Amino acid sequence: MPKFNFGIFNDHFFKKRNNFWLELIGSPSMFPLENRIFHSISAGLIVLSALYAPYNLYAGLYVASISALLFCLFFCQQYYYSRFRGKPHNNTLFALVGIVIFSVNYFSNGGINGSTDLIWPAYLLILLAISPYQQHMTWLILYLLCFLILHIIEYRYPALVEYPFSEGKGRFIDRITIFPLPVIVTYLIIKFMRRNYDNERKITEEKTIAVEMSKEQILLQKDQLEHSNIEKNKLMSIISHDLRMPLMNIQNYLELLNANEVDNTDRPALEKGLLNSTNSAVEMLSNLLHWSKSQMEGPSVKLLEVNLLTILFGTLEMEETHALKKEISLHYDIPAQMMVLADVDMLQLVVRNLISNAIKFTPYGGFDQCGCTNGSRSM
Repeated sequence: MPKFNFGIFNDHFFKKRNNFWLELIGSPSMFPLENRIFHSISAGLIVLSALYAPYNLYAGLYVASISALLFCLFFCQQYYYSRFRGKPHNNTLFALVGIVIFSVNYFSNGGINGSTDLIWPAYLLILLAISPYQQHMTWLILYLLCFLILHIIEYRYPALVEYPFSEGKGRFIDRITIFPLPVIVTYLIIKFMRRNYDNERKITEEKTIAVEMSKEQILLQKDQLEHSNIEKNKLMSIISHDLRMPLMNIQNYLELLNANEVDNTDRPALEKGLLNSTNSAVEMLSNLLHWSKSQMEGPSVKLLEVNLLTILFGTLEMEETHALKKEISLHYDIPAQMMVLADVDMLQLVVRNLISNAIKFTPYGGFDQCGCTNGSRSM
């Protein structure tokens, strides 16, 4: 026998209920908060008024029955025009209708001993909930005055008050049946406002988290940019140093040629040395440009198993030429069969930087601080 999935049923039920409620009061993108509160309250009061009208008629409370019917029709009209015709509810008409109907109901339904006083605060709460803040003080003062005037009139002219229900049971039924109305109204208003407040708070928290994440991302990008600038400065220093020597060699050779100080015996060796130096510089520049382009597109490491001597031969040969300019001998001892797992461009860049710094900070001729001969550097 197949099992019934209550979880799916509940999700489907709550989804349909939420969709129905959203269709009933309107979506937040179409209606402001005041209108949606009015729609939700109107829907509830229409149902309650439709129930109270026949009940009051059955109980012999004819004026109360007519009042409930008028309220039902009034709320239906206001709800229809606001929800489906796009015309906002009339706050002034809403307030005046309440004063007139409650005033008549007050004198026809026991006055201060009746249940009208229970409805006044609930109706005023509805009015304040659906009205702009600028009108709140006006409606509050108006309703307090009307409430005071009605009670003063009853006190001065008690004969104007009618008592359609009997003492004891009649009053008990009247209070019991009317009490749910202000309670339900208060519940709807508080729940709707609380839910809206929670939603707004959630949206605000999400925006705050998004701002904090954006701030952290900006700071991270700033740190990455500063790091990239440092790396760029180092790279430019290495490039300028490595390119300077081959260009100086070419410059010196051209000066010698111009002064006719190069004989045919030394010329092939000089030209071969210049060619090797130039080829190494071009290869180094190509590798650096390729590496810089790959880093601009995003940090990436391409590990390959390569022969260490083959990869570093051009770099070591060029640095050896630089060392000879300061009469420093550069020796290296790398086994021909040694294989390493490395990023070729990064490896060449690191080795070139290390050797360049060693040559840079080694005194001319290879003498250290104590005056001892240190004419060679080995790897």
